[in-house]
Amino acid sequence: MKPGHAQAFPATTFSGGSTPFRSTALDRWALHRIQIGVAPAPIRFVLWDGFELPSQAGPPVATIIIKNRRALSGWVLDPELNFGEAYMSGAVDIRGDLVRLLEEVYRAMTNTTRRSCWLWQGSNDVTAARENVHHHYDLGNEFYRLWLDREMVYTCAYFPAPDSALDEAQIAKMDLVCRKLQLRPGERVVEAGCGWGSLALFMAERYGVTVRAFNLSAEQIACARDRARKEGLAGRVQFVHDDYRNVDGTYDAFVSVGMLEHVGLPDYLTLGRVMNRALGSGGRGLLHFIGRNRPMRLNAWIRKRIFPGAYPPTLREVFERVLEPHDFSVLDVENLRLHYARTLEHWSRRFEARAGEVASMFDDTFVRA
Repeated sequence: MKPGHAQAFPATTFSGGSTPFRSTALDRWALHRIQIGVAPAPIRFVLWDGFELPSQAGPPVATIIIKNRRALSGWVLDPELNFGEAYMSGAVDIRGDLVRLLEEVYRAMTNTTRRSCWLWQGSNDVTAARENVHHHYDLGNEFYRLWLDREMVYTCAYFPAPDSALDEAQIAKMDLVCRKLQLRPGERVVEAGCGWGSLALFMAERYGVTVRAFNLSAEQIACARDRARKEGLAGRVQFVHDDYRNVDGTYDAFVSVGMLEHVGLPDYLTLGRVMNRALGSGGRGLLHFIGRNRPMRLNAWIRKRIFPGAYPPTLREVFERVLEPHDFSVLDVENLRLHYARTLEHWSRRFEARAGEVASMFDDTFVRA
């Protein structure tokens, strides 16, 4: 196991071993309570000794096998957090379609669990932001290169046609961003959260602008700088290893794709101030982010294991906390939800096809997570 992996996925909560004893009446009662909690979902439940509860909602899309008592009790106490913990450790197995299962469970569950205090949203100051970025994005460029597109764009693609390939769709997405910003040759652009540099390089090459792109991920910045040198764009694109709060200078356009989710609600006012001071008179901005239909904390397991510190906002929260305090005029709003669904389908298939290589880089727990 690589040191970076050990930091990203510390010891799991559950053991993957099976309970050596037969299930008791209390175990079976607990399983019944779990089934009631997702009653509309067509799922078959099985305990470690073969005791089962058949689907109460038609033919099952999958079977959930709970392999030990600790995983069973953990699900009863906090299903939102502990289902993921048990699955990644191997204490829960799935027979059937995992994605269909999760879709059915999410539709059936009610968000009534009282969250632990460590999951409440605090301010993502520079130190916290750096740690959060390191947790997710510094897992190794080779890992992401296995399953992302050719340009390594780690955000929602834009599919010109239903059968468009992922590589084509990611190029189309970057072009869409540039057209929305109405970029013109010679303009200065600042990008907050630049990933592996794909958009910054695209803007410079295709639209003739100069770009300063900020990012806290050391691995991504190193990759982006190397790409800029190889593509002959180092003189027009500067990749800055720093926090968005330290953006300085005045620009014609401000763009942020996929970073707002990591800012955290308490720091939206700060982001608005950064945008306001960075944009000159007549400047344009674009924010692209994962959103919510209504205010809601991110899934507890995802926040613990995948995206620490993350918060997907509603449009109202972005308008009230980022844009309105500085009198920004909103000219365009577009929901790319269906494009993101298709992007995730591509990522999932590509990841599954390379899962063996991912396991050799990390381990099976990482793959299951």
